[in-house]
Parts: sequence; C-alpha cells; structure tokens
Amino acid sequence: MPGRKTIEEHERLMGHMADRLGVDLDEAELRGDLAPEQRRDMVLSCTNCTSPEECGKWLESHDKAEDAPSYCRNGAVLTDLRDC
Repeated sequence: MPGRKTIEEHERLMGHMADRLGVDLDEAELRGDLAPEQRRDMVLSCTNCTSPEECGKWLESHDKAEDAPSYCRNGAVLTDLRDC
C-alpha cells in the first residue's frame, strides 16, 4: 500500500487534473455523482501511475484542457464527471 506522502502527492495531482478539466470533485460528491469511496479509489489508482513527473509537467503547462493525457488513469472518470 502506498505511503501517506505518496497518497497526498497523488491526491494533489488528481485534484489539479480535475481542475484543468473543469471538474469540481467536491461538488460532484455533493450532487451524488461521485461517492467518497470512488474518490478514494481514484486517488489509489493515481498512485499506480507510471508518469507522475510527466503529469506534473503537463499540469504546469495547461490551465484548461478538454481531455486528460492518455496516461491518466482517471481521465475517463473525470471526463464523465465533467459531462454530468
């Protein structure tokens, strides 16, 4: 299981990715479109990413985006949440 620092870092990366895609994860939870357990699972999935450094660079170079990079393990879920 990933350590606390790893989880916190990937939670931050995932939150920034959601922001770039126009997704408010807190609002999605309040609407019932995202269960807290699903959000936790998304963070854990992110910890298995093989490209966290590349992700950080991508986030730095994008203020907004239509799609997540192809390597994003949560890109499809975030897109679905945005389109709800």
